[in-house]
Amino acid sequence: MIKIENLETHLSGFNIYDINFSIEEGEFFILMGPTGAGKTVLLEALAGLIPVRHGKIFIAGKDVTRLPPEKRGVGIVYQDYVLFPHMTVTENIRYGLHFHKYEHKETEKRFEELIKEFELKSLVNRLPLNLSGGELQRVALARALMVNPSVLLLDEPLSALDPNFREDIRHELKRIHQSSRTTFLMVTHDFAEALLLGNRGAVVNKGRIEQVGKMEDIFQRPRTMFVADFVGMKNIYDAQFNGSKAIIGDGLELNIGCRSPVRVGRIAIRPDDIVITKKKYDKNNINAFSGIIAAVVDQGFYYEVHVQVQKLTFKSVVSKKILLESKFFDGAEVFLSFEPEVIHIFQPDSYQFNEKGKA
Repeated sequence: MIKIENLETHLSGFNIYDINFSIEEGEFFILMGPTGAGKTVLLEALAGLIPVRHGKIFIAGKDVTRLPPEKRGVGIVYQDYVLFPHMTVTENIRYGLHFHKYEHKETEKRFEELIKEFELKSLVNRLPLNLSGGELQRVALARALMVNPSVLLLDEPLSALDPNFREDIRHELKRIHQSSRTTFLMVTHDFAEALLLGNRGAVVNKGRIEQVGKMEDIFQRPRTMFVADFVGMKNIYDAQFNGSKAIIGDGLELNIGCRSPVRVGRIAIRPDDIVITKKKYDKNNINAFSGIIAAVVDQGFYYEVHVQVQKLTFKSVVSKKILLESKFFDGAEVFLSFEPEVIHIFQPDSYQFNEKGKA
């Protein structure tokens, strides 16, 4: 459906370089990365809103690199929705029809379908000023879909919503995608949002693609240190390797389960892969250490527990129920453990991921 080859463009200090990836028809594809990574520039290059310096963009097998936006078959929704303030809901939704030729009967049917789909019947005569954030969101989506785009581009469409309503709209977006069979390409810096919505995705950093793949692969098998940090691997340490051992800090030895492919690098462990308990471990346990709780951080749906082991801090996560039952409070002695297979090894050369046992 979408194929991007060697794409490069520059806009007011935001640059993208050598971008290559493809999106299958009907996919919900996510562009992820921090603010300023180049996600929106890439989205606007796809939409034809900014010129491409080098490379090609194909949509549905057609080279659209030099085509104007209205000839590309795409719709776009920005985070601030960009509705016309002087137009009613009906006029906003129908606006895109000025640039396309459709039969009147066909457009009327499409309009009625969208009004029903987005529950906008009671709002059709209102101006944007008189709509809530969620209503504005639904109108913007209906307007983008009115022209039957083959691709819908979404630039952080949920970032302006309050957390409770954002959750509702996430599920609504997923439902709309499944029912419309349109290819969705969404920009977000929220990895949890990306996991919920996306089939596949790409992580962007400083204008370059760090990793492309299925969402679960990016989450479970980050290919670079940047991606590891982005997906929440908060336990990251410089390491020296000796056979199947990783030595971190002032000599803390970890069993990595097999011979390391590198001598010096970094390791990363996901917080939810570290188990903490008040019960002392058996001496034969692998990667089991005693430590002191240095901090307990409320993260809303869970608690992050920081455990000091020698001069290192390990971060684990627990539910509120477990926190209270186990009395995990500052200063308490605890024991932590993790399996060798949850340790991710990264080589020094740009800290690219290395599969254990492979050079």
